[in-house]
Amino acid sequence: MYLSWYLIIFGILLVSGIFLFFLSILFIFNNWVIFIEWEIFSLNSIELVYVMLFDWISLIFMSFVVVISSMVVYYSKSYMGQDINKNRFILLVLLFVMSMMLMIVSPNMVSILLGWDGLGLVSFCLVIYYQNVSSYNAGMLTVLSNRVGDVAILMCIAWMLNFGGWNFFLYLNLMGFSLFFILIGGLVILASITKSAQIPFSAWLPAAMAAPTPVSALVHSSTLVTAGVYLMIRFFVLFEGSFLLNWVLLLGMMTMFMSGISANYEFDMKKIIALSTLSQLGLMMSILGLGFQDLALFHLLMHAFFKALLFLCAGVMIHSFKNFQDIRFMGNVVKYLPLTSSFFLISNLSLCGVPFLSGFYSKDLILEMSSMMSFNLFVYVIFYISMGLTICYSVRLYYYCFMISNNFFSLVNLNGEDYVMMKSMLLLLISSVVMGSVFFWFVLNYLNFIYLSNFMKFLIFYMMLGGVMIGSFITFNFKFLLGFWFSNLFIGKMWFLSILSVYGMNYKILEFSNFMVKILDFGWWEYLVSVNIYKNLMLVILVVQKIQKNLLKIFMLLFIFWILFFYVWVF
Repeated sequence: MYLSWYLIIFGILLVSGIFLFFLSILFIFNNWVIFIEWEIFSLNSIELVYVMLFDWISLIFMSFVVVISSMVVYYSKSYMGQDINKNRFILLVLLFVMSMMLMIVSPNMVSILLGWDGLGLVSFCLVIYYQNVSSYNAGMLTVLSNRVGDVAILMCIAWMLNFGGWNFFLYLNLMGFSLFFILIGGLVILASITKSAQIPFSAWLPAAMAAPTPVSALVHSSTLVTAGVYLMIRFFVLFEGSFLLNWVLLLGMMTMFMSGISANYEFDMKKIIALSTLSQLGLMMSILGLGFQDLALFHLLMHAFFKALLFLCAGVMIHSFKNFQDIRFMGNVVKYLPLTSSFFLISNLSLCGVPFLSGFYSKDLILEMSSMMSFNLFVYVIFYISMGLTICYSVRLYYYCFMISNNFFSLVNLNGEDYVMMKSMLLLLISSVVMGSVFFWFVLNYLNFIYLSNFMKFLIFYMMLGGVMIGSFITFNFKFLLGFWFSNLFIGKMWFLSILSVYGMNYKILEFSNFMVKILDFGWWEYLVSVNIYKNLMLVILVVQKIQKNLLKIFMLLFIFWILFFYVWVF
C-alpha cells in the first residue's frame, strides 16, 4: 500500500515543481510580482490575514525544492523499503517541505517564524529518526542551536511593532533610514547564521548526519540550511551599504575556510559531504557580504542539485556496504557500482567547478566578481584557498571510495544499484549538468563586464590544479598530516566548535550547579539557614502551643508581665 502512496506523492511533487519552474520563467520575462492577502476571519476590528508574496525568486526556489523533494521521495521508496516506520518517515518529509514552502512565500515575520520553527522541529524529529543515544545527542545539538535563530526572529517580531506591522517588505526601504535598522539587521543576520550553520554555530551541521541519507540530501540541498541564505537574500535591501555586510563576509569566509580544512581530516563519508555543504554555505554568505544578491541565489540553486545527487550516491554506497560510512573500509567501488560511481564523479566535478557543469557557472562568476572588488588581500586569498581546499577533499573522497583496492569485508554484498534509485538520481544528474547554463541564460541576462589580467583570469584553474596535487598528496601521505599534533587536534575538530557547542555550553553550568548543591544542600549553608530557621520556628510553635492549652498559671504570668510593662512604660 505504501508503495502506491510514495508514487502518488512523487508524481504530485514533480508536476508541481515543473509547473512552478515554467511559471517563474514567465514572472522573470514579465517582471511580475503578486502580493496576496487572504483574510482568514475578521471579528469587529480584529482580523487575521495571511500574506503571500509570489515573485520569480520565491517561485524558482519553490520549484527547485519541490523537484528535489520528489526525487528524494521516489528514492526513499527503495532506500526505506525495509523500514518499519516508513509511513512516519514520508509524513515527516512532507511536513519538512511544507514548512519550507511556508517560509519561502512569506513576507510576514510571523508566518516566517511558523515555517522557520517548523523546519527546526521537523528536522529534530528526522535527526532522531533512528532512535539511539548518538542520534538523540545530535538532535538536541541541532534543535538547540536553531533555537537561537528562532529567538532572534521573535525579537525581530517584537521590535517591528515600532513600524506598525510585520510585513517587512513594506518597511525595507523605510528601515534603511531608521536607527532601528541596525538592530533588526543584526537579529536577521543572527537568525541566518544559526540556520545556515556559520561560525560559531557550525557544529550542528555534521552532527545532523545522524538522520537517514534521503533526509540529509533534502536538508543539505534545498531546505533547512538554505533557509538562512534565503532570508538574507529577502532582507538584502536592508543591508545594502551597511557595515553589517562586513561581518557577514568575515563569518562566511571563516566558515568556508574552516570546513574546507576539516573535511581533509574526516573519514566519515557523510560528514565529508556535510562539511562541503558548510563550505558552500560559507561561499554564499561571503558573496552576500560582497553585495551580490543574484550570484548568491544562483549558487544556492545550482548547489541544490549536485549536493542532492552527491548525498543520494552516498546513500546507495552506504546501503550496499551494510550501513558502513567509513571511507577507509571502501575502495574499488567503480567496478561494482559503475553508474553510482559515474554520478558521484559528475556531481563531485560540479562541486569543484569544472568547466561547463552547473557548478562552474556560479563558482567561476563568483570568484571573478570577487576579484573585481576592492576588498583587501585577506579576502582574496581566503576565497581562492577555500576553492582549492574543495578540490583537495573531493579528490581524497573519490580516491578512497572508488580508486584504491578492495578494503571492505567479504560479507558486503554490492548490489545496491536498483532501478528506483538510479531513476531518481538520473534527473538530478541531468540538472547538475545543464541547469547552470539554462539558469545563466534566463536569470543573469544582464551584462557583466569583467576585466581581469591573464594571470587573475587563469588563477582559478591554477588553484584547481594545485588542489588536485595537494589532495593527492594528502591522500597518499595522511600520516604526514597526523604528525602535526596541533593541526590534528585543532583543525580536525572544526576549530573546537564541536567541543565548545556541547561541553562549552553545559559543562561549566553543571559544574557550578554541583558546587551550589555541595554548598547549599550538603554544607554549612544548610545548617545555618534552613535547619536554623526550622529550629527557631519549632521553638516559637512550642511556646504558642503552651499558650493555647488554657493553663491558669500562664494567664496569670501574662497578666503580671502586662502590668509590669504598663508600669515601666507610663512611669
